[in-house]
Amino acid sequence: MSVLGDLWPYVVLVLVGFLPNEIWRWLGVVAAHRAGEQSEFLTWARAVATAVLAGVVAKIIFFAPGALASVPLAVRLAATVVAVIAYLLIRRSIFAGVLCGSIALVLGGLVLAP
Repeated sequence: MSVLGDLWPYVVLVLVGFLPNEIWRWLGVVAAHRAGEQSEFLTWARAVATAVLAGVVAKIIFFAPGALASVPLAVRLAATVVAVIAYLLIRRSIFAGVLCGSIALVLGGLVLAP
């Protein structure tokens, strides 16, 4: 490891963390390109990805980590509702949903936090 000096942790990170995941991403791109956008496989993959994301969001809302735990559950749920409504009303903009939900969460946390 003396050849790499202080850079060896970064080399290990790239070899163990980045490259194995990048291979699967590129294989997914190739498979998706060949399958077609409306294929059953991609429809299934989108459904699974959406379900996983919904599960992670629900876990963060109901079992809040770190500083978010100090914000009451009602505020976290209300901010989620605000985010969804903003997303739907502002041309299905993810940015608008995240921004409005974040603002609602911060304001609700400041006003109602113990």
